[in-house]
Amino acid sequence: MDEAFDAAGTALCCAAAIRLGGAVQVLTTRSGLLDHYSPIMAGLENITAFLDGRGLDDDLLGSAFAESWSLDARYPAELAGHAFVKGWSSLVFGTVVLTRSKQQNITAAQTLEFASKAAASWPTAVHIGSFDSLLRFEAACQQEAEARMQEDGLPALWKLTENRSKQYRQTTEQLIG
Repeated sequence: MDEAFDAAGTALCCAAAIRLGGAVQVLTTRSGLLDHYSPIMAGLENITAFLDGRGLDDDLLGSAFAESWSLDARYPAELAGHAFVKGWSSLVFGTVVLTRSKQQNITAAQTLEFASKAAASWPTAVHIGSFDSLLRFEAACQQEAEARMQEDGLPALWKLTENRSKQYRQTTEQLIG
Protein backbone atom coordinates (compact mmCIF):
# COMPACT_ATOMS: atom_id res chain seq x y z
CA MET A 1 0.00 0.00 0.00
CA ASP A 2 1.23 3.48 -0.84
CA GLU A 3 2.42 5.51 2.14
CA ALA A 4 0.12 8.38 1.09
CA PHE A 5 -2.92 6.09 1.23
CA ASP A 6 -5.33 7.14 3.99
CA ALA A 7 -6.77 3.80 5.13
CA ALA A 8 -8.77 5.28 8.01
CA GLY A 9 -10.27 8.02 5.86
CA THR A 10 -11.08 5.57 3.07
CA ALA A 11 -12.73 3.22 5.59
CA LEU A 12 -14.92 6.03 6.92
CA CYS A 13 -15.92 7.05 3.39
CA CYS A 14 -16.66 3.46 2.44
CA ALA A 15 -18.75 3.05 5.60
CA ALA A 16 -20.71 6.20 4.71
CA ALA A 17 -21.28 4.98 1.15
CA ILE A 18 -22.56 1.62 2.40
CA ARG A 19 -24.66 3.31 5.09
CA LEU A 20 -26.39 5.70 2.66
CA GLY A 21 -26.50 2.90 0.13
CA GLY A 22 -29.26 1.36 2.24
CA ALA A 23 -31.52 4.20 1.14
CA VAL A 24 -30.31 4.07 -2.44
CA GLN A 25 -31.09 0.36 -2.61
CA VAL A 26 -34.75 1.12 -1.92
CA LEU A 27 -34.80 4.09 -4.31
CA THR A 28 -33.16 2.19 -7.18
CA THR A 29 -35.42 -0.81 -6.65
CA ARG A 30 -38.45 1.45 -6.96
CA SER A 31 -37.12 3.17 -10.05
CA GLY A 32 -36.04 -0.03 -11.84
CA LEU A 33 -32.34 0.80 -11.54
CA LEU A 34 -31.25 -1.91 -9.09
CA ASP A 35 -29.05 -3.49 -11.76
CA HIS A 36 -26.99 -0.25 -11.72
CA TYR A 37 -26.84 -0.17 -7.91
CA SER A 38 -25.52 -3.73 -7.55
CA PRO A 39 -22.12 -3.18 -9.26
CA ILE A 40 -21.58 -0.11 -7.11
CA MET A 41 -22.14 -2.12 -3.94
CA ALA A 42 -19.86 -4.89 -5.24
CA GLY A 43 -17.13 -2.29 -5.64
CA LEU A 44 -17.69 -0.97 -2.13
CA GLU A 45 -17.55 -4.51 -0.75
CA ASN A 46 -14.25 -4.96 -2.56
CA ILE A 47 -12.94 -1.83 -0.85
CA THR A 48 -13.95 -3.22 2.56
CA ALA A 49 -12.12 -6.47 1.70
CA PHE A 50 -9.09 -4.43 0.61
CA LEU A 51 -9.08 -2.51 3.88
CA ASP A 52 -9.25 -5.87 5.67
CA GLY A 53 -6.06 -6.94 3.88
CA ARG A 54 -7.21 -8.49 0.59
CA GLY A 55 -6.52 -7.24 -2.91
CA LEU A 56 -8.41 -4.74 -5.00
CA ASP A 57 -10.32 -6.03 -8.01
CA ASP A 58 -9.85 -3.45 -10.74
CA ASP A 59 -12.86 -4.76 -12.70
CA LEU A 60 -15.20 -4.38 -9.71
CA LEU A 61 -13.84 -0.93 -8.94
CA GLY A 62 -14.08 0.09 -12.58
CA SER A 63 -17.74 -0.95 -12.70
CA ALA A 64 -18.49 0.84 -9.43
CA PHE A 65 -16.71 3.96 -10.67
CA ALA A 66 -18.58 3.97 -14.00
CA GLU A 67 -21.99 3.32 -12.46
CA SER A 68 -21.50 5.93 -9.73
CA TRP A 69 -20.52 8.43 -12.38
CA SER A 70 -23.84 8.13 -14.20
CA LEU A 71 -26.46 6.78 -11.75
CA ASP A 72 -27.76 10.25 -10.92
CA ALA A 73 -28.41 10.85 -14.64
CA ARG A 74 -30.38 7.62 -14.88
CA TYR A 75 -32.43 8.20 -11.74
CA PRO A 76 -35.64 10.03 -12.72
CA ALA A 77 -35.47 13.67 -11.62
CA GLU A 78 -39.19 13.70 -10.86
CA LEU A 79 -38.86 10.99 -8.19
CA ALA A 80 -38.26 11.85 -4.55
CA GLY A 81 -34.67 11.23 -3.60
CA HIS A 82 -33.03 12.37 -6.84
CA ALA A 83 -30.67 14.81 -5.08
CA PHE A 84 -29.90 12.13 -2.48
CA VAL A 85 -28.95 9.62 -5.19
CA LYS A 86 -26.80 12.27 -6.87
CA GLY A 87 -24.96 13.00 -3.61
CA TRP A 88 -24.51 9.30 -2.91
CA SER A 89 -23.11 8.74 -6.40
CA SER A 90 -20.53 11.46 -5.74
CA LEU A 91 -19.68 9.84 -2.39
CA VAL A 92 -19.08 6.48 -4.09
CA PHE A 93 -17.08 8.11 -6.87
CA GLY A 94 -14.83 9.83 -4.30
CA THR A 95 -14.46 6.65 -2.24
CA VAL A 96 -13.28 4.68 -5.27
CA VAL A 97 -10.84 7.46 -6.16
CA LEU A 98 -9.42 7.31 -2.62
CA THR A 99 -8.20 3.77 -3.30
CA ARG A 100 -5.96 5.20 -6.02
CA SER A 101 -3.65 7.36 -3.95
CA LYS A 102 -1.42 8.36 -6.86
CA GLN A 103 -4.40 9.61 -8.85
CA GLN A 104 -6.44 11.27 -6.16
CA ASN A 105 -7.28 14.93 -6.15
CA ILE A 106 -9.73 14.52 -3.29
CA THR A 107 -9.41 13.89 0.42
CA ALA A 108 -11.50 11.69 2.69
CA ALA A 109 -12.91 14.79 4.39
CA GLN A 110 -14.02 16.21 1.04
CA THR A 111 -15.55 12.86 0.12
CA LEU A 112 -17.49 12.64 3.40
CA GLU A 113 -19.00 16.03 2.56
CA PHE A 114 -20.91 14.28 -0.23
CA ALA A 115 -22.60 12.13 2.43
CA SER A 116 -23.61 15.26 4.32
CA LYS A 117 -24.87 16.95 1.15
CA ALA A 118 -26.91 13.88 0.25
CA ALA A 119 -28.42 13.73 3.74
CA ALA A 120 -29.17 17.47 3.65
CA SER A 121 -31.12 16.97 0.42
CA TRP A 122 -33.52 14.45 1.96
CA PRO A 123 -36.99 15.64 0.94
CA THR A 124 -38.81 15.11 4.27
CA ALA A 125 -38.35 15.15 8.01
CA VAL A 126 -37.34 11.80 9.47
CA HIS A 127 -37.89 9.99 12.73
CA ILE A 128 -34.78 7.98 13.56
CA GLY A 129 -34.40 7.74 17.31
CA SER A 130 -34.16 11.32 18.54
CA PHE A 131 -33.24 12.69 15.09
CA ASP A 132 -35.72 14.66 13.02
CA SER A 133 -33.44 15.32 10.05
CA LEU A 134 -31.30 12.97 8.00
CA LEU A 135 -28.47 15.51 8.07
CA ARG A 136 -28.31 15.41 11.88
CA PHE A 137 -28.53 11.63 11.83
CA GLU A 138 -25.71 11.39 9.27
CA ALA A 139 -23.49 13.74 11.28
CA ALA A 140 -24.01 11.54 14.35
CA CYS A 141 -23.31 8.44 12.25
CA GLN A 142 -20.02 9.89 11.02
CA GLN A 143 -18.89 10.71 14.56
CA GLU A 144 -19.98 7.31 15.83
CA ALA A 145 -18.22 5.52 12.94
CA GLU A 146 -14.94 7.30 13.61
CA ALA A 147 -15.10 6.56 17.34
CA ARG A 148 -16.04 2.92 16.79
CA MET A 149 -13.23 2.39 14.30
CA GLN A 150 -10.66 3.99 16.62
CA GLU A 151 -11.84 2.01 19.64
CA ASP A 152 -12.65 -1.38 18.16
CA GLY A 153 -11.23 -1.53 14.64
CA LEU A 154 -12.64 -2.28 11.23
CA PRO A 155 -14.82 -5.29 12.12
CA ALA A 156 -16.77 -3.11 14.58
CA LEU A 157 -17.04 -0.34 11.96
CA TRP A 158 -18.50 -2.74 9.38
CA LYS A 159 -21.02 -4.13 11.88
CA LEU A 160 -22.12 -0.62 12.85
CA THR A 161 -22.35 0.32 9.17
CA GLU A 162 -24.65 -2.60 8.47
CA ASN A 163 -26.97 -1.55 11.30
CA ARG A 164 -27.08 2.08 10.17
CA SER A 165 -27.67 1.01 6.58
CA LYS A 166 -30.82 -0.78 7.76
CA GLN A 167 -32.00 2.45 9.38
CA TYR A 168 -31.47 4.29 6.10
CA ARG A 169 -33.45 1.58 4.28
CA GLN A 170 -36.32 1.82 6.76
CA THR A 171 -36.40 5.61 6.48
CA THR A 172 -36.60 5.36 2.70
CA GLU A 173 -39.35 2.76 2.83
CA GLN A 174 -41.34 5.23 4.96
CA LEU A 175 -40.70 7.99 2.41
CA ILE A 176 -41.97 6.04 -0.58
CA GLY A 177 -44.72 4.20 1.31
